[in-house]
Amino acid sequence: MILDFFRRLHGLVSDDGIRVYAPVSGKILPIEDVPDVVFSERIAGDGIAIKPEGDKLVAPFDGTIVQVFETNHAFAIRSEKNIEVLVHFGIDTVDLRGKGFKRLAESGQKVHKGDPIIGFNLKELESSAHSTVTPVVISNMGELEIDRLNKADGDAVAGETAVLTLFLKEQKEDASANDAAAPAPAEDEEAGK
Repeated sequence: MILDFFRRLHGLVSDDGIRVYAPVSGKILPIEDVPDVVFSERIAGDGIAIKPEGDKLVAPFDGTIVQVFETNHAFAIRSEKNIEVLVHFGIDTVDLRGKGFKRLAESGQKVHKGDPIIGFNLKELESSAHSTVTPVVISNMGELEIDRLNKADGDAVAGETAVLTLFLKEQKEDASANDAAAPAPAEDEEAGK
């Protein structure tokens, strides 16, 4: 009991947090540092950004791919708990018309945390994109009853580092909302489970 208290106090265990894991490895940045007002002003949603390393974007939780953008520079995924996340590689990368990207998953496909969604050639994109900073935002915040959103900092490992933790408000009238905000098991709860 006392050990659980200290683990929660230090952020190792969350009673009701829903975690979104890094879709790409790299340095976590504040969303305000994204050089595009659509993201820095939180118009597309709130979250973080990552200065990417590696060669692929992965699923940040178990869920269904809502959309892989035609030019393969971004994707949206929805969890079973109705959390929708937009992962957008770089800024103005839509202008590259798919150059430097490879689709590895399709819209409508069910995926697990860490499954590859989009491959990319980082060297090529660093020389041709305006920026490779990759926003990771909760795009349906208006549909959710979010009490608070914790954001990680430091370095992230794709599919392993929780970069966002959502705490939902309890809604006594709605049983499904209670399920979404229920205490997590001893293992941390993911957005898709």
